[in-house]
This record gives sequence, structure tokens and C-alpha cells, in this order.
Amino acid sequence: MHTPPDRAAAAMPLYPLLNVPHEGGEPSLSPEARVKAGAMLAARRRAGLRAGLLPDAFRPRHHADALAVQAEVARALGWPVAGWKCGLPGPGKLVVAPIYAPTVCRSGTGDGSGMTEADVPTARAWTWSAPSSPSARQETGGAEGVVRVEPELAFVLKADLPCRAAPWSPQEVDAAIGSTHLALELIDSRYELTAVPSFDDKLADGLVNQGLFVGPMVGGEAARAAVRFPITVQVPGQAEVVHEGVMPDGPPRGPLYWLAEFLRQQGTGLQAGQTVITGSYAGAFNLPVGPVVRLRYGDLGTLSVRLQAREGVILPG
Repeated sequence: MHTPPDRAAAAMPLYPLLNVPHEGGEPSLSPEARVKAGAMLAARRRAGLRAGLLPDAFRPRHHADALAVQAEVARALGWPVAGWKCGLPGPGKLVVAPIYAPTVCRSGTGDGSGMTEADVPTARAWTWSAPSSPSARQETGGAEGVVRVEPELAFVLKADLPCRAAPWSPQEVDAAIGSTHLALELIDSRYELTAVPSFDDKLADGLVNQGLFVGPMVGGEAARAAVRFPITVQVPGQAEVVHEGVMPDGPPRGPLYWLAEFLRQQGTGLQAGQTVITGSYAGAFNLPVGPVVRLRYGDLGTLSVRLQAREGVILPG
């Protein structure tokens, strides 16, 4: 069963320009340099290419630069924003990046119960063996046909959280959540592993996001308290692997509360239908392309997926 990219794209907004104060000694990139940086990263993202760091004249020097380049990437792509990845901010760390509609796949609206192997959805992603620059695929010790993933919870909104004068309370954000799902963030960078990007290089590039697989729906009340649980990975022909799942920022809705308020302060907001992920429970690890893999998220439920190598260039959804 092939699961197509998100088909709600037509209703999704394009990227809203985000601004944060620039404090410190490093001057900002010129508007022309930001456009050039965004075009370079967008071209790599469309084709699943990796290369070295951007030329020094185009590299972001602080968060304000990074968000401006992030906006130029989105402008160059022209892809609707189907969601966001976020985390609670910290010193030198602003975790916010768009998830684009053509890169989102969904397993359906149910809880995954009674799913046979023939029913298992497919998620397409750039793999470590996909065509790329000459040195880009030497990064997994020779592993072929793997996708890097992060296990997450995904919150799908049923109501807008737009810009308004008053702050959004956690209770209002809770009321805007339509469903909670097991999910896998699909990971890839537009920089080679031999490059050593700064946090702002990564922020400009979308914080290693290449897409999202939204799996089965789970109970919202159980999920909102799910800070720690084992994540069991089952791959045919391999020993079962258990990761100690821990939400890095505490209760998983916390970063969503922050994001709703951050976007309100930016003069924009969140829209019904958008999906928000708030942090990996087990860092990033590799899953193989081809077989059905199953991940059990403690007592919350099981996500089943068949990963497929993406080829060619991603077209607008």
C-alpha cells in the first residue's frame, strides 16, 4: 500500500517570515546573501543532495540570519507548510522549523489495529544510498538502503491558533488539538557529514528535517503524560532493539504551547490541519528500506511502516 504525500497542501499556508532580535557583534547577512543561501539549500533539498557548508559569505551568523535564510529556502521551494518541528528554546538554541506538505505521509486516521502486512503504509524518504555528491553516502559505515528517523508524537490541530492580542493559554491550545499520533520524523541534512555545521547553519537548513510519517492515532490523555517509555524496534530477520524513550523537554505538549505563543508574537499563527512534532524520544537511528518495520511506543501503541527510497526531484504537492 502506497501512502501519498499530504493532500491537504492546497489549504496550507506558505512559510511565514519569522524574526528574532539580533544581539551581538556579528553583522547580518545582506538580503542578497540570504537569497543566495536559501536558493542553494532549496536546490539540495529538492533533489536529496548533500554538499559542504555554504560559502562563508552566505553562512548565517546568528539566529536572525538563520531564520531569514530558512524563509528564503521556503520561498525558493514554494511548498506549503503542513506542520512544524519545535522544542523548548535554550541558550543559543531556537528549535523551530517548517515541515513541508510534499514530504508528509500519513497512515490514515485509525489506531492501526487489525492492520495486515498488505495494509502497511509506505513512507518515501531520501536514503543513505540515494544518488548524491561523491562523498555524501559514506556516512553510515557502508550501510545501504537506510533511512534515519526519530520517534515522536505528532499533534494534529483541528482549530486555528492565529495571531491575536492575548497570549494563548495551554488550555486553549489543548482544545485546538484534534488528534495525537505516533510519528517518525524523517531525518536528512543538506550538509555532508564531513562538514561541521554550526547550530545556525542547521537552523537555516530546517534542523535536519526531510519529512514526516504520521502513524496511528493514540489516546490524547495518555500521550500528554508520556514522558518516558520503552521504544521497541522490530525489523524482520534482526534482533529486537529497545530504546529508552525519554521526551527531552518534559511533557510532550510543552513545546507546542511555546510554538503557539512564539508564532502569535511573530504576527502569524498555527492553522487547523497542521501537524506539530515536539522532540525525539530516542534521538536518531537507522531503519532499513524495504521490509515492514514496527515500533512499539510503550503502552501507547505500535507504528508499522515500509520505508521506500525517494528518487528524482520532489515536486510541489
